[in-house]
Order: sequence, then C-alpha cells, then structure tokens
Amino acid sequence: MKFRHEWKHIINLSDLFVLRNRLKAVMQIDKNAINGQYFVRSLYFDNLQDKALNEKINGVNNREKFRLRYYNDNISYVSLEKKSKINGLCNKQQQKLSTEQVKKILSGDINSFDDDNSLLTELCIKMKTQGLFPKTIVSYQREPFVFPAGNTRVTLDYNIRSGLNCTDFLNTEHLTVPTMNNQAILEVKWDEFLPSVIRDIVQMKNIRASAFSKYAFCRIYD
Repeated sequence: MKFRHEWKHIINLSDLFVLRNRLKAVMQIDKNAINGQYFVRSLYFDNLQDKALNEKINGVNNREKFRLRYYNDNISYVSLEKKSKINGLCNKQQQKLSTEQVKKILSGDINSFDDDNSLLTELCIKMKTQGLFPKTIVSYQREPFVFPAGNTRVTLDYNIRSGLNCTDFLNTEHLTVPTMNNQAILEVKWDEFLPSVIRDIVQMKNIRASAFSKYAFCRIYD
C-alpha cells in the first residue's frame, strides 16, 4: 500500500476566498469537478463502543475507518473506502459497489458476499467481529485542485453537514444540519515531497495543521 502525507487546517470563509484565487493561479482543477467543485456524501461505520471515533480523538497511531461514498447525488456509483493512518501517513483503499451490494450492507445482510480478498469482504468480516455498522452521514461541497509534482492535491471543503445519526444513505433528500458556520477545511496531500510553491500558497496567517476529522466533528451532534 502507498501512504501519503496529509495536512488539515480549519480556515474561515475569507481565507477560503483568498486560497481559492491563489490555487487557481498555480494548480489545475480536478478533471472530475463540475464548475470547479463537486458534492460529497459519505456514510461512516463505527461500533457501539465508538472505536473509530475514540481512536481519532485519542490520536491512536495505527487506526482505520470505513465509509461509503458517492458524488453529486449519483447513487449509481458508490465506492467503499478504507482510510488507514500509520505513523502520521495516510492510505486509502477503495472498491466500487453495486446498488444491490450497498442495500445489503445497509440492511445488515452481509452473509451472501463471497469470501475473497476484496475490501468488501474485509468490511463484512469486521462488521461481524468488531460490530461495525453504519453510524452517520457526512456531506459537504469540495473544490479540488491538483499539481503533478509530488502528486499534490489540495481541497477546500465547506458547507459541512451532519446526518444526525441518519443512515438512509441512498436517499439524497435526507435531512442534514450545518455543523461549521463560517468555517471550512483546507486539506493538502502529497507523496514524497510537497512542492515549495504549494507550501507557500497554503500558508495563511494564524492557520496551523490540526487533527481535524469531519466524521468526529459531525458526531458532536449525536
């Protein structure tokens, strides 16, 4: 597995406007964006002991979390993702799922999946052994920028909303509530090195790297 570096920063909306203009001058907009952005909806898994949440809060060095995700309300293309973090480095594995597979996961009907080495099988095993189940929905707008050197990716996330324990993931009309008024998230990801031009662009006064988690923040509203 390939691991990447990652910075996360909480910024205000005025910083977002400044950064947007800076990034557009140097980086390319992600080809998957529509009019420079896309809408993200994720469903996170946890267990009754809030394993994923507590490991994040406590800064456990070796941790993981599972989520389902789709973009721009397109429920015909859902990906299962596993985010891992070891020694401060991040890795993401993903697998495309059919709508029928997603419905079975949401209903807890996980015994019919084949026993193989897929990410789906790993999730199903951990649903059985660790008690993982769909926990809450997180949604937001994202403006994504890419830069070839260092395989660098910078994203601006805002209008972050919580599903308030809602797990009706395939219902694009489900109720959500705003969680970060007048704030946004700057994320910077890269492989072996972060180009100095990008490092300079994302430096803003009074902004420091943080261990922010959208999932953990949205769980405050449970």
